[in-house]
Amino acid sequence: MYNDAPKTIYLKDYTPPAFLIDRVDLKFDVFDDHTEVHSRMVLNRNSAHPSADAPLVLDGEELELKLVRVDGETLPADRYVQTRDGLTLAGLPASCVLEVVTHIKPQLNTALSGLYESNHNLFTQCEAEGFRRITFFLDRPDVMARYTTTITADKQRFPVLLSNGNLVGHGNVDKQRHWVKWVDPFRKPSYLFALVAGKLVKLEDQYKTHSGKPVKLEIYVEPGNLDKCHHAMASVKKSMKWDEDTFGLEYDLDVYMIVATGDFNMGAMENKGLNIFNTKYVLAKPETATDVDYAGIEAVIAHEYFHNWTGNRVTCRDWFQLSLKEGLTVFRDQEFSADMGSRAVERIDQVNTLRNVQFREDAGPMAHPVRPDSYIEINNFYTVTVYEKGAEVVRMYHTLLGRDGFRKGMDLYFRRHDGQAVTTDDFLAAMADANQTDLSQFQRWYSQAGTPLVKAIGHYDAATRSYVLTLKQSCPATPGQADKLPFLIPVALGLLAADGSEIALQLEGEAEPTGASRVLRFTEAEQRFTFINVDSKPVPSLLRGFSAPVRLDYEWHDDELAFLMAHDRDDFNRWEAGQTLALRLMLKLIGDHQAGRALSLPTSFIEAVSKTLHDPQLDRALIAQALTLPSESYIGDQMAVIDPDAIHAVREYVRTELALALRSDWLAAYHANEVKGTYRFDAKAAGQRALRNVCLGYLLQIDEAETHELVVKQCNTANNMTDMMGALSVLTHVGCPQREPALTAFYERFKDDALVVDKWLMLQAMSALPDALARVKALLDHSAFTLRNPNKVRSLLGAFGANQVRFHHGSGEGYRFIADQVLALDRINPQISSRIVSVFNRWRRFDADRQSLMKAELERIMATEGLSKDVYEIVSKALA
Repeated sequence: MYNDAPKTIYLKDYTPPAFLIDRVDLKFDVFDDHTEVHSRMVLNRNSAHPSADAPLVLDGEELELKLVRVDGETLPADRYVQTRDGLTLAGLPASCVLEVVTHIKPQLNTALSGLYESNHNLFTQCEAEGFRRITFFLDRPDVMARYTTTITADKQRFPVLLSNGNLVGHGNVDKQRHWVKWVDPFRKPSYLFALVAGKLVKLEDQYKTHSGKPVKLEIYVEPGNLDKCHHAMASVKKSMKWDEDTFGLEYDLDVYMIVATGDFNMGAMENKGLNIFNTKYVLAKPETATDVDYAGIEAVIAHEYFHNWTGNRVTCRDWFQLSLKEGLTVFRDQEFSADMGSRAVERIDQVNTLRNVQFREDAGPMAHPVRPDSYIEINNFYTVTVYEKGAEVVRMYHTLLGRDGFRKGMDLYFRRHDGQAVTTDDFLAAMADANQTDLSQFQRWYSQAGTPLVKAIGHYDAATRSYVLTLKQSCPATPGQADKLPFLIPVALGLLAADGSEIALQLEGEAEPTGASRVLRFTEAEQRFTFINVDSKPVPSLLRGFSAPVRLDYEWHDDELAFLMAHDRDDFNRWEAGQTLALRLMLKLIGDHQAGRALSLPTSFIEAVSKTLHDPQLDRALIAQALTLPSESYIGDQMAVIDPDAIHAVREYVRTELALALRSDWLAAYHANEVKGTYRFDAKAAGQRALRNVCLGYLLQIDEAETHELVVKQCNTANNMTDMMGALSVLTHVGCPQREPALTAFYERFKDDALVVDKWLMLQAMSALPDALARVKALLDHSAFTLRNPNKVRSLLGAFGANQVRFHHGSGEGYRFIADQVLALDRINPQISSRIVSVFNRWRRFDADRQSLMKAELERIMATEGLSKDVYEIVSKALA
């Protein structure tokens, strides 16, 4: 059991710090068995604090204190109080210089928070509260200081020494050791501090800003990986130009650096001027990275670069405001990716994440507002609600205010708050003031948890040539929030005439139509919108572009959905109509399967799929998305009681029937979309590969030697990882003779490439075959796996937890296995362990037997001595 009662932190208890730090000089002396950290802080009492004589309370964890000195006087132990998590000094003058010396041991730091060692190199990860593992400090985002960092280390072991800002000096201490000095001219909170030391090689380039300022660009990686950095460097330059063109934001230092490490809890970190990345989001070449990897690298590099302004220059006052920087920056990287590729496909990917992950979070025990009210462990609130739903909140500003209005709001936000730590209320105020509009109701998107339900009812009156759309909104109860007030919901819509044309939209009381598509401001629990001069009964296209993160309830007839699939001008809603039709069909078939009735796939559905496959107006990437059935997890979310076996059986049945009925079509499209010649990553080629691999997946549903050989041929002859993984990812679900040799050959070819081995682990963990769990258990002892590496854990354990049919096997073996790994991992890296244990959060959605089995594992975890607060918070809320 958790040894100490966990402390809950509440937003309502926020108090400004008693002291502020004007500047901090850090000196790191790096040795083989420890690192000595000397911190010199210039402190000033904060007049905003309610107490004029409050003590200075510094955060600190797992630190060996060597010295405390105030204004040059070394303090004896009775002049301060050291605890397990901090250092308190009372009676300090209003202004003083405080020096603290600590010893830390990066080589023993398996949590990968603070300063830690990875493959004989040193890296930091200070967000959210890692800096307190380096030295005693006011480790909170509203304390912004100017930093100078000096690093001294062995020249042979650590030839590269990096920190934030600009390099201002370097030299030799003696024959063995050297030093560097970095100065960051911009104030920043401690979570943005970074240090890197090691044997690294770099790719160099340069970028000239709009104003003509030259910026050095450097990407550092371990030797042997330099040839995989060129796409990342191109992505940096694209990001810098896009931010200048779109928001007028230029880079502000002399050098922008990226460093990649294979041991990292997150995807990447935006430390000022020195971004530290997971290798997954830097390294790429055609033979080892897929189109998805290439797109991911481009998006994550953009995200971290964009943080330079939305997160660094303007940061969050406290961790409850995390979405201030993350939601805004996710929206910015989404818009960047949409401009770089297919806007429709990007939007579909974003909505799939919301529905498959975030909506589920909203409906579970960890439901929380975009701006949470409380937390026990802040690392647990780096969630899809804060990030992706937070981005949807920002997108709604953009939808309501328009592109120009949003830009005006951003400009005012930076003018008001550059160099400050602020709140989501400050961002809302900037948007409202810049556009002279009232957005007070919009604040509820930050303070209320849950996914709103919008029920829409349409009625056409031929006599008056009017169409009345009635909208009703509600939001289910969530932990700590039983009743919700109405949201301000932007509803983008269009009305389609019988010939597929769009009707000019004119609301009652308006002098003339405003266009064929518009945004309604839906603000009441129930609201009616009357459109006039509508000549015939329309088919409504609702929530275009997914204009708000809500569940939409509208009773389209099947023929209306087919009509929208064929005619809607909004690409997202064309896809949405097909997904709704497929979901409706599969839910009916699941009921038939559970009742023992024979299954039958309607001819009309097969024809609709065929029409989509052959539609010349759609780009290949969009067709690939449209032909992909809703996921098993999303189907389960639509059921009162999730039945993973029935869901899997029906989804496989539909895929097989489509494969058999359209066999020649799949084969023709497969060959027609082959991309010949040298690999290139662009929207057209990536779309063709995506569609080709979807076709291959359907073909492999047909259990015959010819299709098996087709897959093996693609795997053996592909000149890029996208096509190789496309073949292996479908082959891994088929118990054919070719499967094992293909997996073995893949591993032997790529066993020295850690990121490709991660793909190999994931493929096997996601297999739908009955031996999936046995294979995953065996892989725990494989030389390719270790619990100490987050990427390996996510690839094997995380992937198996997402394997709906095998993780949820009725025996409960999957539950026991994951619970065992959670407990083992919690002793090594609590942050990653808490991510894995979250797979149990939906336990109440399943049948009674599975509920009992999952609950027993949660109770077993909860009863374990020494449980981290990371895992404690997740499990206690799941059981509450």
